[in-house]
Amino acid sequence: MKIRTLVVAIAVAVLLPGVAKADEGMWLLSLIGKNYSDMQKAGFKLSPEDIYSVNQSCIKDAIVGLGNEGRPFRHFCTGEIISAKGLISTNHHCGYGKLQEHSTVEHDYLRDGFWAYTLEQELPNPGLTASILVRMEDVTARVKANLSDDMSEPDRQRAIDKECDVIAAEAVEGTEYEAKVIPMFNGNQFFLFVHIIYRDVRLVGAPPSSMGKFGGDTDNWSWPRHTCDFSLFRIYTAPDGSPAPYSADNVPLVPKHHLSVSAGAINDGDFAMVMGFPGTTDRFLTSYGLEETMNITNKLVYELRTVKINILREEMAKSQATRIKYASKYASCSNYWKYSHEQNIALKELNTMQLKKKTESEYTDWARFQAPKYGRALGLIRSGYAARRSSEEAGLYLAEGMLSGAEAPLFAARLGNTFTKMLTEDKNADLSKYQNYANNFYKDYDRAVDERLLAAMFQYVANHINPDFAPAFLTQIDKKYKGDYAKYANELYSKSIFADPEAFGKFMLKPDLKVLEKDPLYLVGKETLDQYIAVNGSVSDADQDDLKRGIRDFTDGILKINQGKRLMAPDANSTIRLTYGNVKSYAPRDGVAYNYYTTIKGVIQKEDPNSSEFYVPERLKQLYAEGNFGSYTNSRGELPTCFITNNDITGGNSGSPVINGKGQLIGLAFDGNSEAMSGDIDFEENLQRCICLDSRYMLWVIDVYADAKNLMQEIDIVR
Repeated sequence: MKIRTLVVAIAVAVLLPGVAKADEGMWLLSLIGKNYSDMQKAGFKLSPEDIYSVNQSCIKDAIVGLGNEGRPFRHFCTGEIISAKGLISTNHHCGYGKLQEHSTVEHDYLRDGFWAYTLEQELPNPGLTASILVRMEDVTARVKANLSDDMSEPDRQRAIDKECDVIAAEAVEGTEYEAKVIPMFNGNQFFLFVHIIYRDVRLVGAPPSSMGKFGGDTDNWSWPRHTCDFSLFRIYTAPDGSPAPYSADNVPLVPKHHLSVSAGAINDGDFAMVMGFPGTTDRFLTSYGLEETMNITNKLVYELRTVKINILREEMAKSQATRIKYASKYASCSNYWKYSHEQNIALKELNTMQLKKKTESEYTDWARFQAPKYGRALGLIRSGYAARRSSEEAGLYLAEGMLSGAEAPLFAARLGNTFTKMLTEDKNADLSKYQNYANNFYKDYDRAVDERLLAAMFQYVANHINPDFAPAFLTQIDKKYKGDYAKYANELYSKSIFADPEAFGKFMLKPDLKVLEKDPLYLVGKETLDQYIAVNGSVSDADQDDLKRGIRDFTDGILKINQGKRLMAPDANSTIRLTYGNVKSYAPRDGVAYNYYTTIKGVIQKEDPNSSEFYVPERLKQLYAEGNFGSYTNSRGELPTCFITNNDITGGNSGSPVINGKGQLIGLAFDGNSEAMSGDIDFEENLQRCICLDSRYMLWVIDVYADAKNLMQEIDIVR
């Protein structure tokens, strides 16, 4: 909750990053008993052990973190097990990349949807992981026993890494589990997380994108919504139930716990609990960090991605093949594009900067009577952000505009660097093992689109970046090509072995170091990547260490101020959390009041045949006209589509189960509202809303729209 009035006595001040209301806070499961009385008051009917236990099956055993091989502890979305056969529901946008990977012009699952009516029809997804928490433990005392305040930051980090590796290894010795110790509160606490990680996760079903992404960029981060944002996957295991890579012999997971799915009423004020793997929040951010976020990060990301978004929209509209190739890339780009813009608007509207400065003023008054490190903290933070300002700005131009605008330069740099090293050491080196990597790249790549992106993005960067930080070649384009970036891009792509799969294939048949060393796309990509690394390394180690220390000590001070006065939740960091609150309508501004739910009628009302964002499939219109809503209507005879709660969520929570007071699934969290886009930095208790897919809409689509009776038979539905 925000500080809006000065506390009478600073000695009992309670500062901003704390939590005073049940609807704010992403709580660690093992500590949820401390919140239990508030949860009961909000309508929770179960016990803390029903949520988290290491001795009995419980709700946490049904919560799945979706990740990628190599980074299984960094979850991009959440899912929940909804059957005794390992069936997972998550958001459509969480499964969107896999739908795209499986789509072709002949089998366009993005356009038409996908449904497996038998286990044999379910599609494997190499590299996709599903993690379930086994247990967690506070290991702060053990880690801190190796630390002291007079240690240098590098020495401190080495001591932390060493002890954390030992703790994680001990935790999983002799088991099939994987473990990691993760810092909390900016390095002031440490928790061990032990997971079981499954690596055979298959696509089971999803509605067409016209339903799963209904509203597109226009409706993103806004309410009211009518988006059918769900997809279905299934976890498979070896026949003995252990985690295993994909095999035709694998069998569906028999989970310790699965959620029953409610088809019952949802009313304003009902208890709502969200469990999942939220990605990142920054509630302890100071005004100095906020200034960087607003005026560098958000500003530049929005401006640079606007250039990219406009080109992709035009190119994707030209052909089905291009749309399929770039669908997932566009979705990933556009989501944070709009987020950065809307967050800046909310931060200004809610006066977040002044609230941060007020907190810092009160902290300073408190710190005068404490250990010197607390008094130094804000000064270190201020100077640390100042020291890196120029490099942060330049780094964003290089990363967003030149390394992730067009794709070929970074692709060429990565493979080119590897090939150069291999061929330098052995002119007959075997490069064939990299062919699959290249094939995956070219599958979703279009030379004409990429060439156009490079020309536009490079020109934008050249016109805006500080010349002192620009790659040398960029400053020569105006002279050599008279500012014609399209001509420049065409020459790069025409002469490069990396520009198209045919040229690359010929090179792979007869690799030649001399050809590689002269390749224009490789040289451009390499110079840009080298410059990006140099820019990031331009901030001194001392300044970086001071900033890290300042943030840690400031956070520690906030914890001490609030000790014994209120519970505090650590920032989200992709570890499993719980947030609780209620279904709740809201009034964002004068004369405007929003209901807590929407219905399928709104889908029909929003239909626009001329807009890809608001296209309505003929089958849905037919079922609507017939009034064929099955047994999934509310007391008014309406088919609900979405609802809102005041739960505290962020990215990574996408697909998280929304659970009622009885532990039943009532919906899937999928978005937040623009009026409170400041929430990752400063929770707004009056406006912040979690936008959720109603489980009844999901069940109706599976049952009536898709006629997937095989899936309905395994889902435990309660009314």
